[in-house]
Amino acid sequence: MSEPEGRGAAPGQTQERGTSDETSLDLPRRQAGGRASAAAISWIREAALLPVLAVLLLVGAILNSHFLTVSNITGIGQQASALGVVVVGESLILLIGSLDLSLEATYGLAPMLAAWLIVPVASFGSGTELNPFLGILLVFAVGAVIGLVNGLLIVKGRLNGFIVTLGRTILLAGIQDGIVKGQSPFNWPTAFGWLGSANFGVVPVSLIVAVAVFVITGLFLRYHRFGRAIYAVGGNLAAARAAGIRVDRVRIWVFVAGSVLGALGGLMEAGRVSSVASTQGYGEGIIFTVFAAAVIGGVSLRGGRGNMVGAASGVILLSLVQNLLDLENAPNYWIDAIDGGVILFALILARVIGGEAAAE
Repeated sequence: MSEPEGRGAAPGQTQERGTSDETSLDLPRRQAGGRASAAAISWIREAALLPVLAVLLLVGAILNSHFLTVSNITGIGQQASALGVVVVGESLILLIGSLDLSLEATYGLAPMLAAWLIVPVASFGSGTELNPFLGILLVFAVGAVIGLVNGLLIVKGRLNGFIVTLGRTILLAGIQDGIVKGQSPFNWPTAFGWLGSANFGVVPVSLIVAVAVFVITGLFLRYHRFGRAIYAVGGNLAAARAAGIRVDRVRIWVFVAGSVLGALGGLMEAGRVSSVASTQGYGEGIIFTVFAAAVIGGVSLRGGRGNMVGAASGVILLSLVQNLLDLENAPNYWIDAIDGGVILFALILARVIGGEAAAE
């Protein structure tokens, strides 16, 4: 009788091992399923604005026969390119949980200073007649210096980012207007305005540059160690510091990168219109459009969440709305109201499709 009991005990033990084995085998499946589900949710959030864009394209095609023509689409791309590059810069800063209002002033001052040094006195320049290629380098240098100062004041000086960049906006805009005494430098060498005015066939160079900036930044954020550190810093500053990430260095470099992209956007816009207006950037209030494009594209104001697909969708949405209003000759006094309504509608729809995180 003892032998059967021993045999009975063995199967019991075997059964326990079998259960343990099944559990250990099932764990990777559950983990894989969880990753797939998270990836699916992430994709849905990234694509939350696509239905809005589809509806807008359909409405535009119905309302105006010129809306979907090649010339109009490329025109939209050229006009949206400068804005898109600045949106990438602001999105990076938002991802670390901060903001930079002074990007609109950098957008104006960087190309203004370079143009002022390039063009002759007769074209409202300084008469220095700087080499245009050195002028382009100066644009990026000015952007980098502005971003570095912002980063040091906010990160090392521990000053409020909103107040610092607001004050810097007013200061830089005053310098931009003051050096040219309210005039608009023009008639510069072709090379200086090439990024904003040249075309490859029917495709604007500025559009190619903007797409490249979005793609490279998106890949950098997803796959590069520094890019992942940006998300970590924005998601939880203390946890990122505890994980060994050099938080201050990451934040300062992001401010520099954002300002350089703001300067690039300003250079592209100056080339597109063949002049740098004394009101470019700050006087036009582009920072409101920049924030709107980033936020309706799913970039969180809290930091740590957002991607370049969403940011690009926000830029395209606002650009299509503006173009459609122009084609329909909408009264200027209604344009702001319509833009605001479209932004709110897009946020609500993004919330419904992509979940709460898509509308934060």
